[in-house]
Amino acid sequence: MKLNFALVLAAAALPLTPVTAQQAPAQTAEAADASWPEAWFEIFKLAPGKQEEFIRRLAQADEVAAAGGLPPTQLFFHENGADFDVILFKPVTGIDPTPEQEAAMARKQKELGLPSGPAYFVNIRELVAEHTDSKTYGPLPAARWLARLDTWRAANPPRKAIAK
Repeated sequence: MKLNFALVLAAAALPLTPVTAQQAPAQTAEAADASWPEAWFEIFKLAPGKQEEFIRRLAQADEVAAAGGLPPTQLFFHENGADFDVILFKPVTGIDPTPEQEAAMARKQKELGLPSGPAYFVNIRELVAEHTDSKTYGPLPAARWLARLDTWRAANPPRKAIAK
């Protein structure tokens, strides 16, 4: 049986907490109100012949992140289906790098000779044909999303129809 590579990568990106069907916890109003995990997905269609260079530049960016003790960006490569080359998955942690981490990353960026600021975007755009990004909530189980919806509906009853 052939597994879809994108699905395997998607599964690898999920939190490593074991959950079985028998462990489905009841969703409380408190759980529904808890902040949801957030992530950015960046979807790239790359310029013809520029895929390898794009991925190599991302690998260099991961080296910079590693110098500051930060994890690499997770990539999803197109196998079949939609028209894209690579998707970047970037969880939103809400944790800012310390001044020491920023300094270590700046040193690594300089050591690798990587552009920054506006020069970074000018250089990376040479490799990109199309780009979109989306901020998302998740990963979330359906029950948690529905609990938040149900809590909102209980606090916001529908408007009454206006009599004509």
